[in-house]
Amino acid sequence: MPIPRGYQSPVRMSAKEKAFHQLQRWIIDGTLEPGEQLFDAELSEALGISRTPVREALQLLQTQGFIETYPGRETKVTTITKEDVPKIYPPLAALQALAAEEAARKIATGDIRKLVDVNNDYRTAIGEEQLFQAMEHDEQFHDLILEIADNPYITQFSSILQLHVRRLKYVFLQQPVGSKTESVLEHERMIRAFENRDSETAAAIMRQNWLRPMQEVYEVLVRAEQDSSSQKRRISKGDNGSENRNSQ
Repeated sequence: MPIPRGYQSPVRMSAKEKAFHQLQRWIIDGTLEPGEQLFDAELSEALGISRTPVREALQLLQTQGFIETYPGRETKVTTITKEDVPKIYPPLAALQALAAEEAARKIATGDIRKLVDVNNDYRTAIGEEQLFQAMEHDEQFHDLILEIADNPYITQFSSILQLHVRRLKYVFLQQPVGSKTESVLEHERMIRAFENRDSETAAAIMRQNWLRPMQEVYEVLVRAEQDSSSQKRRISKGDNGSENRNSQ
């Protein structure tokens, strides 16, 4: 039979894709906490699908660095540390700045309208404290610039780093509103640079847009590690105190 023309197949998501996207989201937003042990039976029940697609999704998440598996022992969510921050953000900032520089030379009026619309959605999500949606709008803004730059090598290497920075970005988005609205304003300044075909300014703002939250995320993780250490010391002292009382 001839292939039908103009036919659009319905968009469907396989069980593996459903499991992958949902588990990735839970890891990013902290529903599944760093270091938490994962059981495919529990996950399949929570997702309402069989264990096979869950296991396949876990394999994908492992290749992306979201989980770590010890065969025959356990599967758990990977931890994020302050040491990860300066290793991930600067190379991503450099790639994104290069994309902004190239995009400024190619951007069309329609592209600018799209960037404005996405940034407005980003602002709205922040105002409504929809953190995951805000992160998705922020990524959409940057993805549009990558698309306009039309450099597959920049896009490929950026996407790899983006997978690892998503969890760190979620940490940033949970900071006070002032920190997040600054990102919206940087996007606006970037758009103006695009309108003026000012590639140098667009690249500089893009680099700042990544390196500013890098420092904030780093400080948040430092405080979290300090709080964790303090809590462990208090617990340790409490255990020692009870042991001393029992021995008397």
